[in-house]
Amino acid sequence: MLHKTLVLIPLIALAACGTPRERCIAGANRPVASLDQLIATTRGNIERGYALVEVEDVRVLRRTCEGVREDGTKFRYRCDETETFTRREPVTIDIANERRKLAQFIERRETAVQQAQATTQQCIAVHPE
Repeated sequence: MLHKTLVLIPLIALAACGTPRERCIAGANRPVASLDQLIATTRGNIERGYALVEVEDVRVLRRTCEGVREDGTKFRYRCDETETFTRREPVTIDIANERRKLAQFIERRETAVQQAQATTQQCIAVHPE
């Protein structure tokens, strides 16, 4: 299944600059790619026994900057930069619930693949090359 996900990623990347046919096909496959990502994340959670959530942290960096006055003399002043970074933090999960979610995602994926195949055929018919 990972192989299928890797095949869909270039299709999605092409959506930004591709032909109308390529954009249509990429749009048709987007739900499958989203479900593949959810399935991979859920499987990882089950294997680890915990989930990883992204937490944004903000930190202010105090710096000294230099400027030039109208008369050409240089001066220094304090200038602060705000830096935002993301870190992953473990959180507790209900393994049984994660397994139920995984089964639902897999079931929804089967339907999404069938819909994507049908829509792709429509894209090909509407946008012949």
